[in-house]
Amino acid sequence: MKSNDTSTYIKLVLIHLFIGLAVYFIPVISKLYAIAIILVGYRYVILRKNANNEALYMAAYLVGAEVFLRMTQGNFFEQYAKYGVIGILIIGMIYRGFSKNSILYWIFGILLLPGIFLSFFTLNFDTDIRKAITFNIIGPITLMISAIYCYQRKIAFEQIKKIIDMLAYPLMATLIYMYLYTPSVKDVVTNTESNFETSGGFGPNQVSTILGLGIFLFFIKIVLNSKTIAIQLINILLFIIITFRGIVTFSRGGIITGFIMIIIVVILLLFYTKSYAKSKVLLLVVFGTFSLLGIWVYSSIQTGGLIDKRYANQDARGREKLSKLTGRERLIESEFKMFLDNPVFGIGVGKNKEYRLETTGVDAASHNEITRMLAEHGMFGLFALIILLITPMVLYLNNQQNIFVFSFVVFWILTINHAAMRLAAPAFIYALSLLKVHFDEENQNSISRESAV
Repeated sequence: MKSNDTSTYIKLVLIHLFIGLAVYFIPVISKLYAIAIILVGYRYVILRKNANNEALYMAAYLVGAEVFLRMTQGNFFEQYAKYGVIGILIIGMIYRGFSKNSILYWIFGILLLPGIFLSFFTLNFDTDIRKAITFNIIGPITLMISAIYCYQRKIAFEQIKKIIDMLAYPLMATLIYMYLYTPSVKDVVTNTESNFETSGGFGPNQVSTILGLGIFLFFIKIVLNSKTIAIQLINILLFIIITFRGIVTFSRGGIITGFIMIIIVVILLLFYTKSYAKSKVLLLVVFGTFSLLGIWVYSSIQTGGLIDKRYANQDARGREKLSKLTGRERLIESEFKMFLDNPVFGIGVGKNKEYRLETTGVDAASHNEITRMLAEHGMFGLFALIILLITPMVLYLNNQQNIFVFSFVVFWILTINHAAMRLAAPAFIYALSLLKVHFDEENQNSISRESAV
């Protein structure tokens, strides 16, 4: 059995490394890959009638692949992954329904409607209204559908680990593509700004977000989902590589988020595991800490010390930068002002960019989903945010076996504070915190068995 596990995992790793390699040399393959994910995923869910939450697995895979598809121009349109996730989860619900108690997330969706209607009257005449609304509302809608699907849906702990696997596989293709795109980090780093060259030519903020999630995923795979020494060694290698490539994007938010997620889940693992397993978890934590130190030193050497200055909020000459959030404070302040000036209904979905340009002269889209919702939806946005913040915590009181709840919620809230909901990842990962996880004594003991170093 273990031999089969190892050979299957190695095949899947090699397949995804090959996908990254093939897309680099033949770019059109990226579009074929995007089509294949949707067609194969939808077919898989329909044929199996979502009997074992296949919709969650395929949605997770699409979420993991989104940045790779964007990076390689595989998307047929900007929100391809979000629409794909929405569609596949709706199919899943058609077959297996959803909890009637998910009414809270229907209310969340209803609270978004006034801001959408208002935008038809507030957006400028020369604005593409459909595009402006879609760009800002598709993230919350993805969250709503994902949350309705996941709300108190019973799922085994083993299935959570499979979801983690499905999220992680496309990141392997992303890594090999990034290495081929920029084989030498040293040659392209010249300052402490976010670096497109080390991010596969795509937005460093979004690449950092998905790689930061990947750091967490591969750590979990090392601790809980490595059934043989060979698999564990592969996961350790991938953890080291993804951590290095994440750090040298020079975009801090996603990487810091990934490590905060790890700290949280380690605390819960130490609380839930048996006493004889705690020592093995601690051993892996010590190993991870020394690995991180080694990766950091290597990153510092490769960037000529510029990465140290980046995380110290300094420029290339070592001078303290005036802004600690790369200028996002001005965007946040302007959105709070929009909320205070329009506290009931807000200014309308998609209007914040226009409003900011008119009042401050700054032409920039929001990077913060919390202040965007307040600005565009007013009090309705505030109530919607309260639902999102409180619900997972209340559910956790009755389902403490979902040891990833706090890590998932933290990923969502930290990500939307620096990258809004540009990606499907924060919406989908948030929804996973609502699952009702169960595992028996055998699975609980497997935490110690699978954590063996």
